[in-house]
Amino acid sequence: MGFTQTIKDIWSVEDLRKRIGITLLLVIIYRFGCYVVLPGINPDDLMALKNFTSGGLMQLLDMFSGGAFSQASIFALGIMPYITASIVIQLLGMVLPSFQKMQREGESGRQKLNQYTRYLTVLILILQGPAYLMNIKYQVAAAGGSSSAMGVWTIAYLTIILAAGSMFIMWLGERITDRGIGNGISFIILVGIIARLPEALIYEFISRLPGATGSQGGLIMFVVEIILLFAVTVGAVLLVQGTRKVPVQYAKRIVGNRQYGGARQYIPLKVNAAGVMPIIFAQAIMFIPITLAGFGSHEGNGGFFAAFSDINGFWYNLVYFIMIVAFTYFYTAITVRPTQMAEDMKRNNGFIPGVKPGKKTAEYLDSIMSRITLPGSIFLGIVAILPAFARFFGISQNFAQFFGGTSLLILVGVVLDTLQQIESHLMMHHYDGLMKEGKIKGRTTGSAY
Repeated sequence: MGFTQTIKDIWSVEDLRKRIGITLLLVIIYRFGCYVVLPGINPDDLMALKNFTSGGLMQLLDMFSGGAFSQASIFALGIMPYITASIVIQLLGMVLPSFQKMQREGESGRQKLNQYTRYLTVLILILQGPAYLMNIKYQVAAAGGSSSAMGVWTIAYLTIILAAGSMFIMWLGERITDRGIGNGISFIILVGIIARLPEALIYEFISRLPGATGSQGGLIMFVVEIILLFAVTVGAVLLVQGTRKVPVQYAKRIVGNRQYGGARQYIPLKVNAAGVMPIIFAQAIMFIPITLAGFGSHEGNGGFFAAFSDINGFWYNLVYFIMIVAFTYFYTAITVRPTQMAEDMKRNNGFIPGVKPGKKTAEYLDSIMSRITLPGSIFLGIVAILPAFARFFGISQNFAQFFGGTSLLILVGVVLDTLQQIESHLMMHHYDGLMKEGKIKGRTTGSAY
């Protein structure tokens, strides 16, 4: 009864009903575009490309594009070029004074940075488009298909189509953010991941049936996998929402009547203040080697490129883990500013017992954040590389991606953010929200997009 009432409450709020409707409509448009094949490509010749993306890093890239990569769709390059451009712009904001100045200019500076991000996205797409098309040509030709003839002009206009497709996805994401529910770009990634879940679940179930090729453990093993998946999901939720509260004694003075307050309050410092952004950042960087290698279109690619294309390999997971830890500290430094927090506390006559206001308070908060970020970043890295351990125990590659890793953490983070926004709309219209006790906490740290 409670769930039914919540649905009725959501439907009764006109603004929320419109936002959910717009989000669903834009998602349907995105999913439809994932099945529109590039002109001049014979869909019957794409089986070799689908087989090529059935494992390794290419499978993960195909997941981020919602399957469009393996279908030679107009949306094949997906949203990852935009995410890569966002990372570069944020890194430039750490080292270049001109970009730092724009970051401090408020809304006008943010608009300028967004424009630069779009320009850089187009440049990345122009570089990735020909590499992707040459990979199609190679894979189709190796399979004896008829779509392998691509001249210079054909590659040029197909690159324009691919770039336009990715920019259209970015536009859809922005419209979802402005007029729908949740962060649009993150929501589009979520839709691509969820689209692969039913297929992966069914394949894993069939592979565990008695008599199936390579079946080990039977249906009991499948049940154990589901229980472990649930446990990992709960851990991911706790990781995204986890906080540690640092006590702060406020000596707030009310000027009008000179009353003083001495209640003990807290500053919420999250164990994982960066949310799932380090995962997305690190994954975007890990896609760079395969892009430089032309999406793996040459048999001669070995050594470095081979090592960083094997998502179950030691070197890939080691570097991936280290990058997640580094990006956790990087993104925490961007979102949590101890100096500004110390200044705000001082301005409001607040202080931490035993710590002098101002610079000493900033140093204290910075040291606290460094200490609590370390275990959070390590745990985040461990969850991210769990799929490699799942593969070690015989779980299929498709299903293993949901045992932690990029897929699970993005799924959890985006779902919590979306539910938090829905609950905010309900609370604003004097409804009870989605839960009677407590509140849903999402990634309140913002987004890179």
